[in-house]
Amino acid sequence: MAESGRDIVVAVYDGAVLLDVAGPVQILNHAGGYRTRLGSPDGRPVHTDVGVRMAVDLALPAVRTPVDTLLVAGYGALADHRPPAAVVAQVRRIGLTARRIASVCTGTLVLAEAGLLEGRRATTDWAACAELAVRFPRVEVRPDAICVRDGPVVTSAGVTAGIDLALALVAQDLGLDRTWTVAEYLVAFLGRPGGQAQFDGPEAGPAPRDPLLRRVLEAVAAEPSGDHRLAVMAARAAVSERHLSRLFRREVGTSPARYVERIRVHAARALLETGDAGVTSIARACGFGSAETMRRAFLRVAGVTPAAHRRRFRDQGRAAAVRQP
Repeated sequence: MAESGRDIVVAVYDGAVLLDVAGPVQILNHAGGYRTRLGSPDGRPVHTDVGVRMAVDLALPAVRTPVDTLLVAGYGALADHRPPAAVVAQVRRIGLTARRIASVCTGTLVLAEAGLLEGRRATTDWAACAELAVRFPRVEVRPDAICVRDGPVVTSAGVTAGIDLALALVAQDLGLDRTWTVAEYLVAFLGRPGGQAQFDGPEAGPAPRDPLLRRVLEAVAAEPSGDHRLAVMAARAAVSERHLSRLFRREVGTSPARYVERIRVHAARALLETGDAGVTSIARACGFGSAETMRRAFLRVAGVTPAAHRRRFRDQGRAAAVRQP
């Protein structure tokens, strides 16, 4: 583990998922610039969900100064794998002064129990999303996202999503060039393919350094249905189309058109989840022009159709209601 740099404490306990710890630590260690330490409730080694004994660096109560990032590992499916109250208490204490808080998999439920997700958006393992929604109604659950950033809190989906989360932290802290290098060396995806969005929300990725580009992105996010053709955006920013395209590629990692499409899909997802408007109406309201254009965009960005997304979201809501005591 790194001996100097940004101080990251990983909260572990008996029953913590091994890959929830190993994946992010591997990414952060290879990235450099971090001092990563594992902490258990009493400073003793822990046994992970698969029985592997894991040494730690410190006891969580010994953390007395603010850390850069608190990262909480998730727990396995068995009831006796849930972290003890002492872990929740320490997560709350350390998290309240940390610059950033992050969780992998069911570690999100630990953050919620610690009161660190009140009024925030979050995600967790798909199998635990309903439980998160029922037990913590003030948390806005995003079941389709691999990573969700809401202010200083970053949560991720199940197990291997911890690798996506760690890459997102590296991108935020050290830039996309370093992140690409780490991902290439470890054969990891920076933009995971499949049926889930890599991040939830237009603000989830690292903020661009260029102030001109930030203004362009803010304009797209403020009005997804607006005219955001490349020529129009370049004219508003008073730069050439070629220069604006270079900025997008360098700092956002995609083309202007794909970025606008992603923002419009995000806006449409919110309308599909929260209302009963028809797909055609939502497509027009979000700047797609037609339901078919929106369907194709959804398949590219989220891996599902708008109708399937609405159905999945409502099915999960019904499942949560059934499980509610």
